[in-house]
Amino acid sequence: MKWQEVREIYPDQYVLLSVLDAHVVGNKKIVDDVALIRPIKNSQEATKELLKSNKNTIVYHTKNDELFIELRQPSALRGFNR
Repeated sequence: MKWQEVREIYPDQYVLLSVLDAHVVGNKKIVDDVALIRPIKNSQEATKELLKSNKNTIVYHTKNDELFIELRQPSALRGFNR
């Protein structure tokens, strides 16, 4: 399913999605195809689902025109031994 289809079916709402296909451009993972798991009722529930999500499951709000994930590089200074 494409992101625009999800936006039309569930306008102005949080949704729980499974990422089926994506590609990376610069520091963004552009999501091309998703499977809708379920709509989410409110922001509190969205936060709970986001904390439980894994690398292929995301929570997103349909107000966003594009569906992408910002990729962050891990910090090089995790543990500093003296």
